[in-house]
Parts: sequence; structure tokens; C-alpha cells
Amino acid sequence: MATRDVENGPVLGTPDDFPDRPERGGRLVVHVVIGVLVAIIAGGWGYVMWSMTGSNTGAVAQVVSFDVDRAQAEITFTVSKPSDRAAVCRIRATDVDHAEVGSREVRIPAGEGSKQLKERLDTSVQATSVHVQYCNLV
Repeated sequence: MATRDVENGPVLGTPDDFPDRPERGGRLVVHVVIGVLVAIIAGGWGYVMWSMTGSNTGAVAQVVSFDVDRAQAEITFTVSKPSDRAAVCRIRATDVDHAEVGSREVRIPAGEGSKQLKERLDTSVQATSVHVQYCNLV
């Protein structure tokens, strides 16, 4: 087995030892094209995620508290909206498996910008959670 001295050069050789290997030109172009494609894909994915959350509906609901028993659920929540617009909010009760066991739409009339509401909801079985599914201006 032949061995090479460190002074004679690298064990695997240098680029000059392989004259039939093509030049490595155009690497920058390939990296730029890949970078542009990644940016386009990331931007498209960001747009899809933003559009799935919905644009700002102008009415924002926040749950303050909820209480449940066998056949009913009660939720206290606040709604912030423009005072000159009415809103419709959907409240939803779910069970331990996250299945909907009751829901109802609540209409909030124009006139108040921020309002706290307490609503009762009939349920088919005992709920484990109650939340505001959406609030939209009408």
C-alpha cells in the first residue's frame, strides 16, 4: 500500500490533479434562484396562513368566564366593536371530545363600543368548555 507524505500534498489530490472535471461556474446563480424560490414559497405560505385566520372583522370577543352543568352552559364575554355598528357573535359549547353540544348566535345592537354579556346556552350533554366561535359586524 502506498503512502503519501504530507509534504507531497493532500491524500485525495487537488483540483489540478483532475483536469477532466468541469469548472464549477454558476454556483451563485443557482443559489440566487433557490433563494428566490424559497422566498416565494414562504411568502405564499404566509399569505395562506394570514387569510385562514381571516381579516380583521372589526368585532373582537374575549371570554371572561364560563360555567357548565348537565343541560346548560353559561358564558360571560366582552365584545369590542365600533359603536355605530351591530355585531353577531356565535357562542359554542363543546364536550370532552371537542364535539359541539350546543351553539347559538347572539346579536349585539349598535350603540355601545364595548359591552359585557352573560348568555345561557342549552346543551345536549354536559359541556366541558364554552367559547365565542366568531364575532362579525353586520
